[in-house]
Amino acid sequence: MIKSWLVIGIVTLLIASLSGILRREDVKWFRQLKRPRWLTFEGLIPLIWTVVFICGGWSAYITWENTPDRSEAWGLMAFYGLVELVIVLYPPISLWFHNLKAGTIVGGLGFLLGLILAMVVFPVSPWATALLLPYLLWSPIGTYTTWVMSQLNA
Repeated sequence: MIKSWLVIGIVTLLIASLSGILRREDVKWFRQLKRPRWLTFEGLIPLIWTVVFICGGWSAYITWENTPDRSEAWGLMAFYGLVELVIVLYPPISLWFHNLKAGTIVGGLGFLLGLILAMVVFPVSPWATALLLPYLLWSPIGTYTTWVMSQLNA
């Protein structure tokens, strides 16, 4: 039997890899955008997202292990997958369409879905909910930053 933490980790990595489907010209476009002066932490963003995904996967694992009803557990895993999918769609949508407003919408949607997930998961495990906090704290910062950049580059 394959361990649940391994399956959750593999699925998390597979979904996360979708964010890397970018074209060279789109990355070049993004690099040329004006940024707010206060955006001094841009180099830390890959590390921040790594922490967010690790915590999200760990949260999913705890939720799986603490949900005795397998059909409910599968539903919760699908919700985790949906939240992660929305998160990783931000770069492709923003860059493919050269549209930071679309990225702002995706970021806001991801935050709302993450907040709903945290509320649904709380009765199953407060620890699993706590592990969603890095995302719930970072997501509004990233979404706001994208919105400001869309204003600077309008």
